[in-house]
Amino acid sequence: MAARPMATATISFGLVSIPCKLFPTVDNTNAVRFNYLSKDGSRLRQQYIRASDGEIVEREDRVQGYQFAKGQYVTFTAEELKALNVVATNAIDIDEFIPLADVERLYIERVYYLGPDKGAGRSYHLLRAALTKTGRAALARYAARGKSYLVLIRPMGEALVMEQLKHADELRKVDEVPLDVCEVNDGELDLAVQIIGQRTNDKFEPENYEDEVKSRVLELIQQKIDGQDIAVAPEEKPEAKIIDLMEALRQSVADQGGAGKESKPAKRASGKRVAGKRSSGESRAEGEDEKVAASAGRREG
Repeated sequence: MAARPMATATISFGLVSIPCKLFPTVDNTNAVRFNYLSKDGSRLRQQYIRASDGEIVEREDRVQGYQFAKGQYVTFTAEELKALNVVATNAIDIDEFIPLADVERLYIERVYYLGPDKGAGRSYHLLRAALTKTGRAALARYAARGKSYLVLIRPMGEALVMEQLKHADELRKVDEVPLDVCEVNDGELDLAVQIIGQRTNDKFEPENYEDEVKSRVLELIQQKIDGQDIAVAPEEKPEAKIIDLMEALRQSVADQGGAGKESKPAKRASGKRVAGKRSSGESRAEGEDEKVAASAGRREG
């Protein structure tokens, strides 16, 4: 089924305008959701309670306010709140083209697909091809839903995607994180690199993995639907151990060495790795070995 656009926008740079449609990248139709109910099975709804006396406040009696000092608020009417909002032009105004590789992933907030609107296919694909050839992405501003967003437009195969970015003042500095920096031993580094080599895959294949927690939750939900009780497994407390890093690295290399280098991980399903089947060549070889052993046994007899 074709995706439905959630909004329209126009990419602008210089005298070029490209009408586009925005599509969500996330599919929440299969998400597991729980609702709050009373014990008699009735759905519950949220209400706002006045902190001073515990009375319910209806929608028409609510106002919004900003706390400028502890316990002190300045309130705004609906019209005043509208004045605070940015005028929604739905224009994606490109400011500059930057190296795509320079954009840290921690800036990414949300991602949307961009598709060309009617008659914009040629200009859309020209921009996509130019970004692909130069290895750059378009940094732009996008005004919609009363807010202004910093966005990045980048190519993805034959399409363009728009990444909503956080502003710099929304992120903590990595300097605030205690890192306990220390020297890395060459021997430890060589073993760690060897472990990485044993588990290397030259492709990103997320389809090889599934949400195991979601699968387990759905299984337990089905048990409840079928009238079965859910048993809670006892929580296992991890045993605290002092680990010799070099010994742990050596053991990891040895454990992987027996299995051999895998070109890609086996697909995970319900928490278990799918076992690989023996090849027809291996089966034939085993059959030949059995025939030789039987013939040798007859000669000895």
